[in-house]
Amino acid sequence: MKSLALNINRRIFYGWVIVAVAALGIFVSGPGQSHTFSVFLVHIQADLGISATTLSSAYAFATLIAAFGLPYMGRLVDRFGPRRMLLIVTLLLGLACLAFGAAAGFLWLAVGFAALRFLGQGSVMLNCSNLISQWFDRRRGFALSLMAFGFSVSMAVHPPLSQWLIDTVGWRQAWFWLGASTWLLLIPPVLFLIHNKPEDLGLAPDGDTSAITDDTNTSAAEQGLTLRQALASSTFWILCASLGGMSMLVTALHFFQVSILTTQGLSEVAAARIFPISALVMLIAIPLIGRALDRFPTHLVFIFGLIVMVASLTSAAMVHDLTTAIIYAVAFGVNNGCTMTFFGYVWPRYFGRKHLGAIQGTGQMIAVTGAAIGPLPLAIAIDVLGSYQTTLLMLAIYPAICAVATMFLRTPPQLLLQQRGGEQI
Repeated sequence: MKSLALNINRRIFYGWVIVAVAALGIFVSGPGQSHTFSVFLVHIQADLGISATTLSSAYAFATLIAAFGLPYMGRLVDRFGPRRMLLIVTLLLGLACLAFGAAAGFLWLAVGFAALRFLGQGSVMLNCSNLISQWFDRRRGFALSLMAFGFSVSMAVHPPLSQWLIDTVGWRQAWFWLGASTWLLLIPPVLFLIHNKPEDLGLAPDGDTSAITDDTNTSAAEQGLTLRQALASSTFWILCASLGGMSMLVTALHFFQVSILTTQGLSEVAAARIFPISALVMLIAIPLIGRALDRFPTHLVFIFGLIVMVASLTSAAMVHDLTTAIIYAVAFGVNNGCTMTFFGYVWPRYFGRKHLGAIQGTGQMIAVTGAAIGPLPLAIAIDVLGSYQTTLLMLAIYPAICAVATMFLRTPPQLLLQQRGGEQI
């Protein structure tokens, strides 16, 4: 494996192979993502005889429970490396898909949601973004944006694929095929192509040098704050509040997108086809967002992403025909591109690489907690008010507040000392 990687590196920096595998990993996480669940909601409700609020409560409770496992997953990544952990997570994700298709009641459904969210939406994404953050520094934003292509392809493929499987073999059997595809697509490249970080091959991040030849390159992998130091900084909590809010609201829109659009005038088929439009826009937007993160101050790009989140919520509330639905799809596509790139970028940017797994796992726990809460306001809105519009407009206030707080984002002084060759913390 090492010889193969070094031979490839003579032609192209091996980090781009890592990006390709990470993008495939993000795609394979699709069965644990809200845009896939969205297609199954009506069928699960009808089969199990439960309301939207009950289903959303199971989803929220399960996602919340799953979130608290992510800090532990982050510590395991720091200890054993993302290659080993990604292999284990992929095996378990396939099994979780098979088990979810056999759900027979509320408890089984909740456990299935928890497993899929922890493994797919949480652990696969954590491991993949950790890999990119280890292999890239100056071009990290662009590399993460390429990784995010996997999510946009998943948005384009998994909803219509799931709908076709449901129509062909039923919603339960559909989960069998989703689980089998998880193993077939991701296990081989993880086994044969993944290396945890460039230093393991005698390389440096970004491919700047062919080998580590001095103490400066060696120390680059050793720079970074501990989890305790990160928790003591205001930067960590501003990021968590913003990313948690974005995760909450993006999940809510993914989870109820078909329902929102159909209650506001679109057919179910047309509503499902909005996902590929958002995915196409995301494909166009994410490399631009990645380039922007590499070239411009991080907090300004982050504020832009929060403003796009406001636009997504308000445009969703205003959908009443195909034209307004397409406007929403464009805003939501840009929004997804921002969110996916931000989640992997900000943790090494503000806290370094040394303890990245623990810090990212804790931050992602808070983000996934937001995802757990996200569907509840809209579920209550449709069950009680019979409409989503007022609630969507009220929810848009939160990212606007976070945009103001993000103006105060700063690199923690301890990391600046390390980067400038000061006292090692």
